[in-house]
Amino acid sequence: MTVRQTDATFISESRSLGWAGYLLGFGLGGFFDGILLHQILQWHHLLSLVTRPPFQDIRVQIMVDGFFHLLMYVLAFAGLWKLWKGRHHVGGGGDRLLLANAALGFGAWHILDGILSHWVLGIHRIRLDSDNLLFWDLLWFVVFGVAFVVLGLRLRRGNGTAGGRGGAAALVLAVLIGGPVAALPPPDVSTTMVFFKPGTAPSQVFAGIDAVDGRILWSSPKGDVWALDVNDRGKTALLYRHGAWMVSNSALAVGCLAWTSARG
Repeated sequence: MTVRQTDATFISESRSLGWAGYLLGFGLGGFFDGILLHQILQWHHLLSLVTRPPFQDIRVQIMVDGFFHLLMYVLAFAGLWKLWKGRHHVGGGGDRLLLANAALGFGAWHILDGILSHWVLGIHRIRLDSDNLLFWDLLWFVVFGVAFVVLGLRLRRGNGTAGGRGGAAALVLAVLIGGPVAALPPPDVSTTMVFFKPGTAPSQVFAGIDAVDGRILWSSPKGDVWALDVNDRGKTALLYRHGAWMVSNSALAVGCLAWTSARG
């Protein structure tokens, strides 16, 4: 009985490690595209080619990017949980399996994005400012999709180790770096969402807004959530002295504002 339980545990932990690779690789693929293409290069948003209302509004485009990053967070944290469950298999062949599946997941994201988003649904293309859209689509598809899938398959079929426990550490580090970077505010957006503690007096709220030289864009009916235009982001920490519970200018927070204002 003990042997059977041990075997079952071994198989379960081994499968967890395998799924950890798929999930972490897929999530990192999403972070990679979101950070590089949406935020740094600004070549497109997730729904750039969806022009019907309300998606032609840049705020709504940013909102959708924010929810896309939220989905990648869910997948990445699920991968970290699976990695924790299969941690006893990290090292040696288990580490090679983790890296191989991570490469497969990373490549699978770009293949799925290329086929579904670029060519079937047509919601965006890689580089919208290019005269040759197909060239950039195929470049991304081959370099970050097909090539990584091939790499993952070669690692799975290989023998020996792939860096010991260093491979798992590198994946965790990539997620811990990619997650916060993905949450950075969109370029040229100065909107700051402020969540005040329940019961904060209106006089205290307005004192905080004055302290950061903020311009009021929107507020909730209860007066606990405010959207402010704050040009000097270095001042936003002052809001915590005036009853703020959370201050954020991330893509997701700005997107929530856009959705709320669009519905209002």
